[in-house]
Amino acid sequence: MSEENNTADQSSEHDVLLSAQQQKTDSSSIIENSIDLESDLINNLPVNISVEVGRTKFKIEELMRLTQGSVVELDRLAGEPLDLRVNDVLIAQGEVVLVNDKYGIRLTQVVPKTERLKQMDK
Repeated sequence: MSEENNTADQSSEHDVLLSAQQQKTDSSSIIENSIDLESDLINNLPVNISVEVGRTKFKIEELMRLTQGSVVELDRLAGEPLDLRVNDVLIAQGEVVLVNDKYGIRLTQVVPKTERLKQMDK
């Protein structure tokens, strides 16, 4: 009888271990699936990308005097790199290129991730 109890105890321990391993496997697959869903969600978020040639400041009075043909002086010199911004955060700099009769930008420098994160905190 004691051998039967011992065998039954070992069998129930084995069942408990299998059950725990199965729960662990189920949990990790749920976590993996939620991570996949999150990265799919993140990868499909729209962002605004802009290329900035330069900046300037005006008083409202000066802005109101602008007409067709007015020249607006910017803070950059000719030949300086353009800024590539994503949601107003500087991501890279580059130069203008022509691609199939459309303007593009060839990246010449990418801002390090740590610097981009600092800009987002501002």
